[in-house]
Amino acid sequence: MIDTAAHLLSLEFPSAFTPGARSAVTTCLRIGPEEKVTLITDRATEMIGAAMARELESRGLRWNGFVLEDLAPRPLVDMPAAVLEDMETSQVSIFAVQVQTNELRSRMQMTDVVNRRKMRHAHMVNITPEIMCDGMRADFDEVDRLSQQVLERARKAKRIRATTAAGTDITSEMNPGYKWFKTSGIISAEKWGNLPGGECFTSPGEVNGRFVVDGVVGDWLCARYGLLEQAPLTIEIAGNRIVSCTSENKDLEKDFWAYTHTDENSDRVGEFAIGTNIGVKKVIGNILQDEKFPGIHIAFGNPYGEHTGAPWRSGTHIDVVGLRFNIWLESDAGTEQIMRDGRFLIGAHG
Repeated sequence: MIDTAAHLLSLEFPSAFTPGARSAVTTCLRIGPEEKVTLITDRATEMIGAAMARELESRGLRWNGFVLEDLAPRPLVDMPAAVLEDMETSQVSIFAVQVQTNELRSRMQMTDVVNRRKMRHAHMVNITPEIMCDGMRADFDEVDRLSQQVLERARKAKRIRATTAAGTDITSEMNPGYKWFKTSGIISAEKWGNLPGGECFTSPGEVNGRFVVDGVVGDWLCARYGLLEQAPLTIEIAGNRIVSCTSENKDLEKDFWAYTHTDENSDRVGEFAIGTNIGVKKVIGNILQDEKFPGIHIAFGNPYGEHTGAPWRSGTHIDVVGLRFNIWLESDAGTEQIMRDGRFLIGAHG
């Protein structure tokens, strides 16, 4: 039997990873001495996994580690049973893995356990050395303070409008029956969160308009197509569904269309989000960090209904990120602009 914990603790990793790992364990997850942790990584990410392991070990915490390739062939069809079984006795889980095509099902099996047991879960999908030395070094307490201000305003909004100089002009009618959440990097049992954190999200009532993706697209398309500012993807949305998508990059156009037509709700706007990580200064071609970039991102597919309250489901979920937004929130109290050309106008950032 492989002693994964001993293996991870034996690895040498760049010292520059240590502040991000410490931030994850102490600031973001706030793991207590009585708690147990399930740490999941893979061969491509094991140096980052090793940094997490070293931090857990140095604090005398109880934890079990898993390297996915030791348990099942990739891409995963299902999350290995050993991982899910270990999670049943943990209060905290960390998932630091490079995802492969068609692995969303296995991740959903993992988060189903997280949701049912109300675990604090750090979702570090496609985490890279660059992110460990960039977004993971953000002041997450400050990000949380801004996120709370955005959250309080967004929960009162009946309608949100967003535009960019690149051509985005969308309006989202909000559904008062759906819940808003913040995943600011401070992870609670209420909602597991991506790290690095920094967003407020809900499932919208109905989105209409044009969204120009000049940042990045998500899932496995992100690694394939990278930064899109030179050849954006333009998506026309009506009645919360994709009507058309066009790009000079026809491979991107084809792959995105295919992804968003996997099942009956893959083309439906499931997530409407405002990125709030002011520690992130640019998009880097990695959706884990880029969706936290200050501005708007939306996602087609799974609406995280177990949290938002949206009553429908999809087996896919793909984010799209734009740049340099103007954002207006419309409520009974009037209209407030909270962002101009990518800069927040509220709190200490106004």
